Amino acid sequence: MATETSLLGLILEASGIVQLVMLLLLAASVASWAIILRKRSLLRDAMANSNEFENSFWSGGDLTSIYRDITGRGEAPANMAGIFEAGFREFRRLRQQSDMLPERVLDGARRAMRAAQLRETDRLEESLATLATIGSTSPYVGLFGTVWGIMHSFRGLGNVQSATLATVAPGIAEALIATAMGLFAAIPAVIAYNRYADQVSRLELRYDTFAEEFSTILQHYAHARKSKSADESSRGDA
Repeated sequence: MATETSLLGLILEASGIVQLVMLLLLAASVASWAIILRKRSLLRDAMANSNEFENSFWSGGDLTSIYRDITGRGEAPANMAGIFEAGFREFRRLRQQSDMLPERVLDGARRAMRAAQLRETDRLEESLATLATIGSTSPYVGLFGTVWGIMHSFRGLGNVQSATLATVAPGIAEALIATAMGLFAAIPAVIAYNRYADQVSRLELRYDTFAEEFSTILQHYAHARKSKSADESSRGDA
């Protein structure tokens, strides 16, 4: 209890600039933890939803049934399901045009999936730059507060006839608190940024792989429809 009271007293007795630095670092730490908790939930849901969709997709179900199931949920699809929905919706729309070549149908579906994938990636990467900024700048902000506090302490010693450790220690201690707060804000932000950036990269790779595999499936669908139309035309001519 005495240590906590002494620490609080050092903070309250610090100079105005040092207190401002501490306040900024406290705000950065609160913002960092808010982002960490929100991104943790977002990425966990993205992983779980992607696993669930992949299990459903590769179980051998009909693509139209999967599409209707996704669009019938009453909410905008996200993650891997959103990429599938965007690609298959565009594929169905272009395929209804009788004069549309299979290659153009596939190109349109690929573009739709690419756009959906970029939106998903942007959503997953949101606020990661803020974590990186907090992690990289907080130690320097804390160091600035420490240097300023030590300068302020030594200026005060200029009016003292004899300087002892008891005279110097409080000023230096209150200045070093700023460095400690800077590290307290920076370390969790750096750890979380590295972890979440790796998870986002893994999800991006899964999205890329799925888009390529789904494009191959759509290619078979498009050429099969073209062959069927050609057979029907030849039979009509006969």
